[in-house]
Amino acid sequence: MNYTLNQLRVFLKVAQTLSVTKAAEELHLTQPAVSIQLKNFQDQFEVPLIEVINKKIYVTDFGKEIVEAADKILSEVYAINYKMHAHKGQLTGKLKLSVVSTGKYIAPYFIADFIKQHSGIELLMDVTNKAQVVASLEKNEVDFSLVSVLPENLKIDKVELMQNKLFVVGNSEVSYEASRYDKSIFETIPLIYREPGSGTRHVMEKFIIQNSLPVLKKMELTSNEAVKQAVIAGLGYSIMPLIGIKNELVNQQLHIIPVEGFPITSTWTLIWLKDKKLSPVANAYLNYLKKEKQNIINVKFAWFENY
Repeated sequence: MNYTLNQLRVFLKVAQTLSVTKAAEELHLTQPAVSIQLKNFQDQFEVPLIEVINKKIYVTDFGKEIVEAADKILSEVYAINYKMHAHKGQLTGKLKLSVVSTGKYIAPYFIADFIKQHSGIELLMDVTNKAQVVASLEKNEVDFSLVSVLPENLKIDKVELMQNKLFVVGNSEVSYEASRYDKSIFETIPLIYREPGSGTRHVMEKFIIQNSLPVLKKMELTSNEAVKQAVIAGLGYSIMPLIGIKNELVNQQLHIIPVEGFPITSTWTLIWLKDKKLSPVANAYLNYLKKEKQNIINVKFAWFENY
């Protein structure tokens, strides 16, 4: 046996995601690089670790045993690294966050300087929709979650970060001349929705129901980026978070349609399970955030106040 730690990492990630593509994305490697490392690792065993059936990856029973062993080995390697940094008086460990998809536009700014100050910290950040973010928090798989809609059935503690604004947006093919439109405009513009489980979808539908709006649902897409590109292409209109369309507004690919009742506002909030015993890294990050959040907002998001 002559396997490497990198091969262990690749195999473990493929086994966890059941996808070479996803494993490559999460490891920041190319797909061919992942495939080569996976093959080199498999070649050291006479028994198959994974099987590919109808283009789907399955982990064999023997592969599951190797997954468990690989996880333990890599955990011990991480522990050695953390102990080395701790011996030098450095803050060490993992910081695990789950972030709703539109939160990817703000989360890095609230984390970057903290990570730069503590080189011994490994950041694990999962970006997905609200339903999956809340599920990972409920299972205690992460330290914190970043959401714009608070979960209703979990006991949580929280730190509010900044306001989230949602506007009606369209592309530049049609010119809207009025300074403000009433809500009857929704009778004439087809709307593009996010998928169920999305925080943006939740806020959007809540507003529509509360105002009894006769909307024309055009289509449903599974990411904020997909919705944005569909609107730019002229497939319809949408209600979108301002935070994710800054460049498109500046480039005039999108424009805000001034409609009565908008912007809809919510609050970007960092949440964690109530009574959770936070790790030293998580506690340090929380203290950093409480101290620095307003400065981050002032420096990185000054443009936000102009809308």
